[in-house]
Amino acid sequence: MSQQKQIKIMRQNNYQGALQQPVGSGFNAKSTTTEVIKGIDLSGKIAIVTGGNTGIGLETTRTLATAGATVIVPARDIEKAKRNLEGINNVELEPLDLMSPDSIDAFAKKFIASGRPLYLLINNAGIMWVPLRRDNRGIESQLATNYLAQFQLTARLWPALKKANGARVVNVSSQGHQFAPFNFDDPNFINREYETLQGYGQSKTAVNLFSMELDNRAQSSNVRVYSVHPGSIAGTELGREASLELFQKMGFLDADGNLLPEVAASLKTIPQGAATTVWCATSPKLTTIGGVYCEDGEVAELASDTSMSAGVKSYSLDEVSARRLWTWSEELTGISFKI
Repeated sequence: MSQQKQIKIMRQNNYQGALQQPVGSGFNAKSTTTEVIKGIDLSGKIAIVTGGNTGIGLETTRTLATAGATVIVPARDIEKAKRNLEGINNVELEPLDLMSPDSIDAFAKKFIASGRPLYLLINNAGIMWVPLRRDNRGIESQLATNYLAQFQLTARLWPALKKANGARVVNVSSQGHQFAPFNFDDPNFINREYETLQGYGQSKTAVNLFSMELDNRAQSSNVRVYSVHPGSIAGTELGREASLELFQKMGFLDADGNLLPEVAASLKTIPQGAATTVWCATSPKLTTIGGVYCEDGEVAELASDTSMSAGVKSYSLDEVSARRLWTWSEELTGISFKI
C-alpha cells in the first residue's frame, strides 16, 4: 500500500457510521479471549484496565497480563482487588474511585509522573440499572461513572497515550445505548422523571459518541479508539441492584422470576464477554481503523432505528452530537481536553 493511500485511510472518521462494517476478523459471539489473543505479544507494554478485578475486567486483565503486558488495575476496594487478582503476574494495584473527580486526577497524576508510556487504556468499569444517585457535582451516577469518568481519565492520561506512539483506548459500551440517545436538555434528570434504563442508555450513547470523536481527533497522534458491546454475560456483578420487575420488563425473566430458556441460551461466558475488548485492544486488523463500535469480535453494522437489535444506532454516531458532547463534557468537568 502506498504511503499516500495509508495516510488517507488513517484520516477516515466514523461520523454517521461511515466505517461501521465488518472487517473479516474470523471471530464471532462464541470466540473467547484465548482465541483472540493468540499470537499477540504484549511484552514491555503498559495497560490500564478500570474495573479490572471483577467480571469481564478481570478476564481482560488476566488475558493481557498473560500476553506479557504490565497491567495496572485501579480499584476502589484494594483488598478485594488483591484477592481477586491473586495468582496473576504483571499486575499493579492503585486506588481509584470513578465517582470522585479528585481521585481520578490523583491516579492519573501518579501515572504521568512515572514517565511511562501507556499503550492500552481499557475503560471497562461501569454501573447499570441503579436507583437515582448523584455525585457531589449533582451528576446522575450512571452518567458520571460510565461516561464522564472515562472522559476525565482519558484526558488526564493523554500525554502518556500519545507517548506510546501506537496506543489504543477501548471504551466499554453496551447494546443498552439503544435505550436512549443523549439528552442534552436534561442529562441529569432534573426536570424529568428518573428512569434507570434511560439513564443507562444515554450514558452508553455518550461512550459511543466520545469514542468516535476522540478517535477522529487522536489518530494524528497515532492513538486509536473503539467502543465495545461485550454481550449479555452470565456471572458478573453488573445487574446486582436491578429489581426483579426490571428484569421481567426487559424480557429476561418469567412471571415467577425464572430466567427464560432462550435468554439463558444466549448468555456469554466471561471469557466470551471479554473477547471483543481484547480484540479491539490488540487486533492487527484494526491498525488503520478506529472510532467504530464493535461486538462479537467484529466491527458491528448499523442497527435498525425502529427496535432493539444487533449493531449500533445511528444517533450514537452522529457528528453534530459528538462535537456537542465534547464541548459539554469540557464545560461540565472544567477540563480542556486539547489534542
